[in-house]
Amino acid sequence: MRIEQLPSDFKQALPVLEEIEKAGYEAYFVGGSVRDHILGLPIHDVDIATSAYPEEIKTIFKRTVDTGIQHGTVTVLVGDDSYEITTFRTESGYQDFRRPDQVTFVRSLEDDLKRRDFTINALAVDRNGDVIDKFDGLGDLDKRVIRAVGKAEERFHEDALRMMRAVRFQSQLDFTIEEETAVAIKDNSYLLEKIAIERIREEFIKLMLGKAWQTGFADFLKLDLSEYCPAFKNKHDNLEKLLKLENLKFFDEEAAWTAIGYVMELTPKQFNKMLRDWKVSNKSREASVSTDKMLKNFREGEFDLWKIYSLGVDNYARVISLCKLFKIEFDDEALTKKVLNIPIKSSRDLAITGNDIIKILGIKPGPKIGKYMSEIEHKVVEGTVYNNFDNLEHYLLNE
Repeated sequence: MRIEQLPSDFKQALPVLEEIEKAGYEAYFVGGSVRDHILGLPIHDVDIATSAYPEEIKTIFKRTVDTGIQHGTVTVLVGDDSYEITTFRTESGYQDFRRPDQVTFVRSLEDDLKRRDFTINALAVDRNGDVIDKFDGLGDLDKRVIRAVGKAEERFHEDALRMMRAVRFQSQLDFTIEEETAVAIKDNSYLLEKIAIERIREEFIKLMLGKAWQTGFADFLKLDLSEYCPAFKNKHDNLEKLLKLENLKFFDEEAAWTAIGYVMELTPKQFNKMLRDWKVSNKSREASVSTDKMLKNFREGEFDLWKIYSLGVDNYARVISLCKLFKIEFDDEALTKKVLNIPIKSSRDLAITGNDIIKILGIKPGPKIGKYMSEIEHKVVEGTVYNNFDNLEHYLLNE
């Protein structure tokens, strides 16, 4: 196959390939960028593989950075652009089921492609647009199939995270996992325990936000990957409830976590612990916990404006989207109007400060100031006092 019209991202990088070839070495565009272009998807990163060794690359280009030189990667700086260039390599001795103990630089493109995870990622393109396909990756793209390069079990023993990548690609591309590859994932799912939870979480969230996430999530459960993730062991039946929701697309990462906590019927404390175990960022965890509380308030018919404000107006749209998914019905139009009319997002938006209160009332600093500030905040949120200095001063003097 030949790509008649190279994408602009590749065209921009062509001088890099030409310089390497001029020095007597091979160079190709490889991996996800090739896959995505063939599928008509946006290209995110342009990766270049070469027969030149790292030290040889550094003699060809004046401006380079040793980003991962022990693994053969050198970043080449060209004007305002930068390109990661990786030497063809083979790998061996994966004692931690994630990183190779030994990396050997080679001159063969085929040997390099042989070590990659899936056939659809083991494609290369030369500067003329000719596609090098040693493992029928093009055929698998046509069939919309995710298949391991070579023996699937070997690929997953080399890097167990590849099992999560399989279901993630399934979700993002709306592909199916080839049968032998699926069997190998199920047989080796226990290896996921060897992988850092941060890496698993990264793949899992990409899965949950993918266009065909229910397909990927179904195999995440079916192939037992869920059994080796925090809080998910023996929760297959609960998690499967997500697959029964119609037209489900998650608002964001926090919506996905909240929906998971909801079908698992976790208490706020249990939900918070689950997110900590998954090592979710503090910001995301706090937003998810607040969303969960607001969602359950709505389910119980509790629509107090102060509680909504306290749990974060920024979480409100996410809660509304989840209410629709879980068939929690109420007059959301009327409530949304009230929420949109809340004049402040936090106490920092109040038109009065603690120092103002001290001057207005002629009192000394102390706990009373906080009490007054809280009282004013309530009144402003509920709409009984306008948030401007004169009105707040009048309220304080006549309280």
